[in-house]
Amino acid sequence: MIGLHQMINPGSLLQSSTMQWLGGGVTALGLSWIGHGLKDMGVKEMRRSLATLELTSPSKRRVDYGLIRDVLLHPDQYGSFLLEAYQAAYEDGVLTDIELDELSMLSDMLDIPPRDAAKIATRAAINAAIRDGKATAAEMALIEGSGRSAGLSEEDMQKIRDALEDGIIDDDEKKMLDDVLGRV
Repeated sequence: MIGLHQMINPGSLLQSSTMQWLGGGVTALGLSWIGHGLKDMGVKEMRRSLATLELTSPSKRRVDYGLIRDVLLHPDQYGSFLLEAYQAAYEDGVLTDIELDELSMLSDMLDIPPRDAAKIATRAAINAAIRDGKATAAEMALIEGSGRSAGLSEEDMQKIRDALEDGIIDDDEKKMLDDVLGRV
């Protein structure tokens, strides 16, 4: 409004044409702010509508192209995210049914295959054992169970047991674990 007023009644502060130019600039700035605000309101309303629609629609699996793009661009981040979740669950050395259900749901949402998720679980159990300095019987049970789910051979499981025996993972053992479990 100020810009329109200055364009119509330029005043006597500066030359009339200068005041009209300044008034035009203020008007253009105001119109761009109005347009930007309307666009933001429209985007916000669309997002709210889409979220409401997804919440009310029957749950069926849809292709999430944003997730596909993110996984293709940063595949290592999703594995490390699941690894951190498993490590948090393994901190007390006991994996409850509730924690297991949450971790399974998380790996399903990230579209990580069960065998890869089991390898990540094995790595998390090993990391928990290393953090303590010694693998307890409960942690070894977690490692054994995760290793079986990952389809590791008895030879690979023995390599893991040998690596955890002293509680310290040296470079050779770390390389062996990366070969057996894959990089996570």
